[in-house]
Amino acid sequence: MDHILNTQSQNNFCISCGACCAFFRVSFYWAEAEDGGGTVPVAATEKLNDFMCCMKGTNEPHPRCINLQGEVGHSVSCTIYDKRPSPCREFSQAWETDNYNEACDRARAAYGLPPLPKPQT
Repeated sequence: MDHILNTQSQNNFCISCGACCAFFRVSFYWAEAEDGGGTVPVAATEKLNDFMCCMKGTNEPHPRCINLQGEVGHSVSCTIYDKRPSPCREFSQAWETDNYNEACDRARAAYGLPPLPKPQT
């Protein structure tokens, strides 16, 4: 079953974006994969070195995680949402935690998407 990216917030731009999943290399410590005792499906990973691996599709000149479904900027989901690695879990949309995440807006800009607005308090 597909899991929509972080559906906990009504102001969640992630479910209509997905730019980060198609812009950055997602690398993490190998033990986060199933064969190291973690949850990330081994079939979704690629070995980088003896200590690190990455999500397949993200170590390319034009990255796109193989688990990203849908069209960036419109409607997306992650096929391994509950088993995703720590970089995916820790990446927040710009202003999500009252802190600006420049990387979010940089990925969005690469797909012609506007920066996320700072919430009004």
